[in-house]
Amino acid sequence: MSDLVEVELARIIIQSKGEQQYIHLRVKGSDRSFPILIGFYEAAEIHRKISGETMRRPMTHDLIGRILGEVDCRLVKIVISALREETYYATLHLMQGSEEKTVDCRPSDAIALAVQAKAEIYVAREVLDIVAPESQ
Repeated sequence: MSDLVEVELARIIIQSKGEQQYIHLRVKGSDRSFPILIGFYEAAEIHRKISGETMRRPMTHDLIGRILGEVDCRLVKIVISALREETYYATLHLMQGSEEKTVDCRPSDAIALAVQAKAEIYVAREVLDIVAPESQ
């Protein structure tokens, strides 16, 4: 895999009207950042996780986290791995014992799980260079 750059969730923009919401990822220790367009429910879930809100019954990301724990699997990191036709792609990097497994998923789901599991968030350098070129 290509060179990876660690990023952090910088902000979530939740708009009351419309389906499209934004999350902004920022390179750790830098002002270099970029937005990702996500759905309302995904943005609300990420916000809920950051705020520490709990639901009476598990939501989908909670359930996935529980399943991972039950099968002795740990989310180590997520990677925003590609940008194709204006769509971001991500992978979950899981450790089960000493074996690393990767799973393709949407960036919004990956970020919600990363926030929940306190896992690191990375972006492939070639993606970062396209969406947030360094200032000249």
